[in-house]
This record gives sequence, structure tokens and C-alpha cells, in this order.
Amino acid sequence: MENKKILYISQEITPFLPETEMSLISRHLPQGIQENGKEVRVFMPRFGTINERRNQLHEVIRLSGMNLIIDDTDHSLIIKVTSIQQARMQVYFIDNEEYFKRKFIFEDEDGNFFEDNDERMIFFNRGAIETTKKLRWTPDIVHCHGWFSALAPVFIKKSYKNDPLFKSTKIIYSLYNDDFSGELSPDLRKKLDYYGIKVSDLKTLKPADYINLQKTAINYSDALITGNENINEEVLEYAEKSGKPILPYKNRDEYIKKYNSFYNAVLKNK
Repeated sequence: MENKKILYISQEITPFLPETEMSLISRHLPQGIQENGKEVRVFMPRFGTINERRNQLHEVIRLSGMNLIIDDTDHSLIIKVTSIQQARMQVYFIDNEEYFKRKFIFEDEDGNFFEDNDERMIFFNRGAIETTKKLRWTPDIVHCHGWFSALAPVFIKKSYKNDPLFKSTKIIYSLYNDDFSGELSPDLRKKLDYYGIKVSDLKTLKPADYINLQKTAINYSDALITGNENINEEVLEYAEKSGKPILPYKNRDEYIKKYNSFYNAVLKNK
């Protein structure tokens, strides 16, 4: 299974954001998979809390400049990149002044969930996919980490289903204990209609809360991984009933080897 290509779409990666189990996996997993002979590309949002100078981010002009339309409005896509030298690996950042300049991630200073988190999600997921297309890089697997990446499986399976780049791509979604309270905009399903994703494709996304978002990602993924030892019980039950291959939680000492074997098993089922 050498020379296979794995695309990582993650909401958090250390050292750019604080250490969590998700951010540590998102940092070390791509390196470990690369060292096992596979090619990797890594994407995350360029949240305003990330210090560009300290982390040596710079804009990739040849990839920037596209406009993504969300709710009939153009939004400029900016791509930035940095290298993790010890890993010999690059991380691409999806950026936009309106969505990611603010110095908070998902909530404001008073703890209020941003009203436009749905649009920020759409922008991040489509930005990662469109940039992959611009790189002309065909992933064998797209591995998504965190609820902020949960629309990527939907986009790839519906909006990009006829795109040769993603025609044979398998999607793996990792489940974490990253619950958020409240709901995304009730207009989310209507906004997704622009991309050929019908309301009937999103029956589990009403209301657009955390659990229903996870269920939707599960519906459009080919395989699942339990990224934390303890995750939402309703989400786990839904995943188990989906009949899709699930890799149970693996600790820090074994997860890279186990994930790599899981990738190989998923690819054999193409």
C-alpha cells in the first residue's frame, strides 16, 4: 500500500493550537503515515489565535485568489503554508479575513457560539477540497478530524461525486469528544443546496446540532475511527448501527500502526 495518498482535514493541530488528543493525533499521525510510505497533505483553518510570525506561515500565491460563494456572497480564499521541519511535512491553512481573523475559535469572548460557524465550516471544507483540486493531487483517502470537518464527507460524496479527482476516494471520519452546545444556523441546509446537496440528502441534520452533524458525517463516510476513549454515547451508538467499519480507540503507543493497517483494509475494499 505504498504511494497511496492520504488527505487530512482537521480542525486543530498542535503546535498551532493547544494540545488535545485530537490536535496531537492530527500532528503526529500524518508524519507517522508518511514514514510508512504514503504521501500526505494536511489542512486546517487559519484561526486568528494562530501566530503567523512565530509559526512562519506564508501565503501561497499560486493557490490563493479563488472566490468561494456562500449564501450568494463571494468570499476570497487565501492559502497559507508552513513546514514542520522535524516531520518534513507541510501544513496548509485555509484563511479568509471575514471568517478567520477574529481572535477566537468557535465562541466569542463571552462564550457565545458564533452565528456564522456554519458558513465558516462550509468555507473551510470547500476550501480544502478546492485547494486539493488546484494541487491536482488525487487522494485515496480523506481522513477528517473534528466536527468542523464534518461537511467534507457530504461535499465529496454529493457535490464532487462526478469529479475524477474524488471518484474513487474513501472517506474516514474520526469521532471525538468535541461536543458543542447550541446549534448551527437553521439556514445551513438551504445554503448547502447551492452546491447540489438537497434537503433530502440531509435528513439527519435537523436541527443542525452537534449530534445530528456527527450523524450526517457518519452517513457519508466509508469508515470510522474512535479518536477519544469516551465519546458521545448517542453518536457512538449511531456509528455502530451504521454497519460501517469502525476502528476502536487506540492509545498513543499504537494508534499510528493501527491506523495505517486500517487505511490499508479500507483501500482493499475499493
